[in-house]
Order: sequence, then structure tokens, then C-alpha cells
Amino acid sequence: MSGVFQATGSRPARSREEGFGLDVIAAACRAPSTHNTQPWSWRVDGTTVELYAEPARRLVHADPDGRNLAISCGAALHHAQVAARGLGWRPTVVRWPRGPDTDLVARVDLEPCSRTADDLTLLRALHERRTDRRRFTAWPVQGARLDRLVDVARASGAEAVSLCDVVERVRLEHLVARAHAAQSADPALVAEHRAWTDRSATDGVPCEVVPPSDPDLPSRRTRFTGGTLPDRERDVDTTDGVVVLCGDSDDRASWVTTGEALGALWLRAVADGLSVVPLSQVIEVDETRSALQDDLLFGLAVPHLLLRVGWLPIGRDDLPPTPRRPLRDVLRR
Repeated sequence: MSGVFQATGSRPARSREEGFGLDVIAAACRAPSTHNTQPWSWRVDGTTVELYAEPARRLVHADPDGRNLAISCGAALHHAQVAARGLGWRPTVVRWPRGPDTDLVARVDLEPCSRTADDLTLLRALHERRTDRRRFTAWPVQGARLDRLVDVARASGAEAVSLCDVVERVRLEHLVARAHAAQSADPALVAEHRAWTDRSATDGVPCEVVPPSDPDLPSRRTRFTGGTLPDRERDVDTTDGVVVLCGDSDDRASWVTTGEALGALWLRAVADGLSVVPLSQVIEVDETRSALQDDLLFGLAVPHLLLRVGWLPIGRDDLPPTPRRPLRDVLRR
């Protein structure tokens, strides 16, 4: 994988060590981000890699506080660590080396180490991961499988809660519907969502990877208009697993931790054959976020992101990867 950087058409690596650092960055940029905004930039110096948040790529209307931006950066930080270990480097991470009020999210120092089978499994999952918004099958995701994913998220430092009770799920679907309705009634938000649909060859969400929205079914509503991805499976409302990623607070440091937990949970789910779909709308709307925190989490944690987890049908066509910015555009000099 040492040729990843040169394949972008940018300058060649200055050294073998820097080449590995660039390979780590290229893989980390496969991380999920809200609306595929990829709100990050990187600096590499030998075997040191730095991750920066890019406020200019924040969604002004959907993400006024930068919560989703920070979660996206946290996912990229997690993927950088997975990529490093999978490529034979031990990552040592210093988070917020200049404090959480700066854009320098983390500094990662790399040193050679041996790879394990699990390191390679997760690196493969990193490249296979997609956001597949099509319907899940009727096979339930509950019990030990869901508990394992919750434990993976918690091991990354975040809090995670699974919602399995029928009453909880009904309340949650009601909140999701309310959030969707509130955002659909905001012209600025609608325009922002449209601006990031079929945006360019390097970012945004292509219509070809989004199924058509169904406003009558909570699990089938989408903010991305014009989806063209065929989705003929029967609808399933109650057999998917639901996980809320949370924190003790609602600040940048906590959001980045949640992003790392998101990355960890998602790659483990992929390795286990599961699919994950993040739902941020219920968090983005103040009213529904407060209701979720008070009514379903009983005020014990601050919700940062909602996830649906399910099984995809056997034989379903794989989605193409969503576009990514070339390395020359995400590297700082």
C-alpha cells in the first residue's frame, strides 16, 4: 500500500517513513463523516501524523455547534489507528495536544510493530465499510451481538446504550419522526442537505447510494432527496438493533471520543457481517435531543449519535465507495 499517495497525482513521499504515514492518512480518510463532508486535514512529518479539524467544512445549519464535525474527526482518528496497526505500526495518540479549543485534534506517533490477525481483519473492514441505507433483513440484532458492539464502543471511552424495549423503540421512532419533520420545515436546512447531495466527484453523498425516501415510514425517511438506489426488500421496523452513543458532557473532547467509538463499533460490526446506519437528525434538533436524554436515557448521559444496526440480505449488490478528497487536498504543508 506504499504507493497510495503517488496514485493521487501529488508529490512523492520524502522518505520511506513518511510514505507509511501517508498510507495511514489515506486509509483514515475512508472514515465516515456527516454528509461525507470529510471535515479534516492532516500533517505528516516522518513517523508523526497530525489530525486537524476543518471548521470551513462544517454544516452551518445542521451542525451549528460542530458536534457532527467533531464526531467525524473522531472516526477518522480511530481509522488512523486501525490503519497504522494493520500496516505494522504501533500508534501512540496524544489527543488535543494544544487544548480542545484548537483545531489540532490529535498527534499520532508511529513505531514499527508486529501485526495480529485482528489488526488485519479490522483493516480489511475499514476498506469494506459502507453506509448502506437500504432496508435490513428480518433477522433480529439483539442479545449478545448487540451487547458486543456496545462493549466495543465503551472500550473506546464513550458511553453506549442499546434500546431494545418495545416501548422505548416506539418512543424513539416518534422522536425520529419529529426531528425529520422539524428539519424538513426549515428551508435553510433543506437547501444545505440538497447542496451536499451529488455535490462533486470528491465529497458529498451521491444519489446512487441513497434509496428513495418514504415519509410514511420512520426507518425509511432520509434527508437526501432524489435517491435512486433500488431497495426492494420488505420493510423491517423492529428487528434492527439501536444503539445511542453518549458522553458525560456535550463538548468537543467528548464528541471526538464518541467518533472514535463510532469507528470502533462500525468496523467490528462489518467484521461480524453487520451493517450500520448513523442517524443524527434526532440529535441535531434541540427538542428531540432533550427528549431523548430525559425520556429514554433518564438524564444519565448526553446523547451524541443514534445508530441502527442490522443484517443485509445475502447476495445484495455491494455499494460503490463514496467519493473522497485526494490527499493533496487534505494535507497541510
